[in-house]
Amino acid sequence: MNKLQAMEVFVQVVDTGSFTKAAEQMQLPKASVSTLVLALENALAVKLLHRTTRHVSVTSDGAVYYERCLRILGDVRDAEESLSRNRASPSGRLRIDVASGVANEILIPALPDFFARYPDIMLDLGCGDRAVDLIEEGVDCAIRGGDLPDSTLIARRVGVLHFVTAATPAYIARYGRPAHPSELAAGHIGVNYFSSKTGKVYDWDFQRGDDALVVKLAGQLAVNDSTAYKNAGLAGLGIIQLPSYSTDPHVLDGSLELLLEDWTSSPLPVHVVYPQNRHLSAKVRVFVEWVADLFLSHPGFQLKAPLRQAA
Repeated sequence: MNKLQAMEVFVQVVDTGSFTKAAEQMQLPKASVSTLVLALENALAVKLLHRTTRHVSVTSDGAVYYERCLRILGDVRDAEESLSRNRASPSGRLRIDVASGVANEILIPALPDFFARYPDIMLDLGCGDRAVDLIEEGVDCAIRGGDLPDSTLIARRVGVLHFVTAATPAYIARYGRPAHPSELAAGHIGVNYFSSKTGKVYDWDFQRGDDALVVKLAGQLAVNDSTAYKNAGLAGLGIIQLPSYSTDPHVLDGSLELLLEDWTSSPLPVHVVYPQNRHLSAKVRVFVEWVADLFLSHPGFQLKAPLRQAA
C-alpha cells in the first residue's frame, strides 16, 4: 500500500463525503478508493469511516487522523515545492469557478498574461453565477461577490463592486427618465435577476445619503446569469442594475445611459476563496496572487465614485 496515496484518498473521501465523488475527482476506480481506505484502516487497526448505503461520515478517530493527514500531506507538498521552486514553475490542472460576467469581461482577457507566467498550469474555468460547493465539487478556487457566509473557506478580499442603474436610449425615449426610484414601480419595466439557488427574484435597492429604499420592478424577463442580464438590457428589454466595470464601456459608447445617478447601491466586496487544505498548493497560491493583483489594479473594483456620463 502506498501510504501517502491512501492518505490522499482518505482526505478526499472525507472532504466529499462519498467514495464515488472521491474516485471521480481523483480519476481512480471506485474499487481502488475503497480498497485503499480499507487497507489504511487495517494498517492502523482503527475504523476511520462510518459507511451506510447513502452516506459516509468520519469517526472520532478518523477526524483526528484526518487533521494529521492534512498536515502531513501539506508538509510533503511544501517540501516538494521548496525544492523545485527554483528550477520549475508550478504545474498541473487547476479548477476555478467565477461568475460569467467577471469571467468574460475581466478574467479571460487577462489570461494570456497568466499563461505566459505559468505555462505549465492548465485551467478548468467554470463560468456561472451559481455558488458552487468547492469541496464537494472539487473546485480549487473561486471568485465571489457579496458577503461570505461563515465557512471553513479561506477568503482574500480583492476589491468591491459598484452597481449603477442604466437603460438604452430607446427605452428612455419610450418610457421616460425616472427622477426618483419610487417612480420605477409604476410606468417602468426592468430586467430582473433571480437566485440560482432559491429561485427568488432580487429586489432593487437604492441609497442616497441617509435615504434607503427597496423597489420591486415589473418586467417580462428574469435571468440568473450576469452576461445574459446585461445583454437583455442592451436589447432594450428593460432597466438593468449592473457593476460599473460592466456598464462603463457601454455608457461611453452611448449604447446605455445612466439613470438615477444620485442614487447608488451598497458596494459588494469581492473575494477569492479556496479550501483550507489547498492553501499550500503552489498552483493555487500563484493564481490567488495573480488574481489579487489583477483586481486591485482594476479601476472598476476600487472604492471610488462611479462613472458620470457626459451631458
